[in-house]
Amino acid sequence: MGGISIWQLLIIFAIIILLFGTKKLRNIGGDLGSAVKGFKKAVSEEKEDANKDDKAPEKLNETAQKNEESSVTKAETKEKDQA
Repeated sequence: MGGISIWQLLIIFAIIILLFGTKKLRNIGGDLGSAVKGFKKAVSEEKEDANKDDKAPEKLNETAQKNEESSVTKAETKEKDQA
């Protein structure tokens, strides 16, 4: 009364091979594998993009500080030239 036996699974597998053929099953397996790889790649790229977005404010702050330092240096140079 328990689940499916190994013999029942083998019969089902044999019927599937007869219906679709080994070439078509190989193609389906390859397509499925490619789809899984593509999905994993998209998920990893999404994580990388999220990490870059988290670091973006830090880069903006660094750029702003550099710009401030540059403008202060320019102002000091102008003052020295005028004196």
